[in-house]
Amino acid sequence: MTHTAVDDDEPSGRWQRSRRAGGAGRWAKILVLFLVVPILLGVGVALVAGRPLAFAVVHRMTTRKFPDVKWIDAAQLTRWQQDSARPQPLILDARSAPEYGVSHLRDAIWINPARPSLHPLRGLPKDAPIVVYGSAGYRGARVAYWLSAQGYTNVQNLSGGLFQWANQGRPVFRDGRPTAEVHPYNGRWGLLLESPYRAAAPDVELRFAAP
Repeated sequence: MTHTAVDDDEPSGRWQRSRRAGGAGRWAKILVLFLVVPILLGVGVALVAGRPLAFAVVHRMTTRKFPDVKWIDAAQLTRWQQDSARPQPLILDARSAPEYGVSHLRDAIWINPARPSLHPLRGLPKDAPIVVYGSAGYRGARVAYWLSAQGYTNVQNLSGGLFQWANQGRPVFRDGRPTAEVHPYNGRWGLLLESPYRAAAPDVELRFAAP
C-alpha cells in the first residue's frame, strides 16, 4: 500500500491550518483579555460610576504592574511645594511632547516616556527627591520604575496624574503662564478629565495601553 502526502487543499490539511490559526487567535484573545481590557475597563467605569472610582481602578491596576513604585497624591505635592523650608522635588512630565506643550505642572521638565533618558537629571544626586507624572498615572509609574532601576532612590509617582490634578482645580501652566487646558490624550481616556479642562487637540500616538 502506498501513502501520499497530505495536500494543503485536502480537508485534513485545511483542518491543521485552521487549528494553528485558531490557536494563535486564542492567544491573541487572552492577551487582550488580560492586558488591554482591564485597563480600558477603568475608562468605562468613568461613565458608569464616576471619575473617582475610575481613577481608583486605574491606580489599582497600575500598582499591580509596578508594585515597587511609591506614590504621592495631589494634596501632598501641593503642601510640599508650599513648604519653602523643605527641599523641593524635581518634577518630571512623563507624557508625549504635544501633551507637555498644551500644559504641565509649574517648572516640570519633560522626559520621554517611551524612551526615557537621564539627560534631564544630569548632575542630580541619586537620593534627590523626584516626582513623576503622566495623564492618569500609568506612564508616570513606568518612568518612576525605570528611574528606580537606574539607582534613584527617592522617586514618587503622582496619583491620578495631571488629569486628577486639573480636576481638583490645581494650576497648570503653558509657556510659564497659567492655563485652563490639559491635553486629553485621546477621546476615550479624556473622559477622565472634566470637560472644561479638555483641550481641543489631536490624539497622541498610541504607545501604551494607558496614559
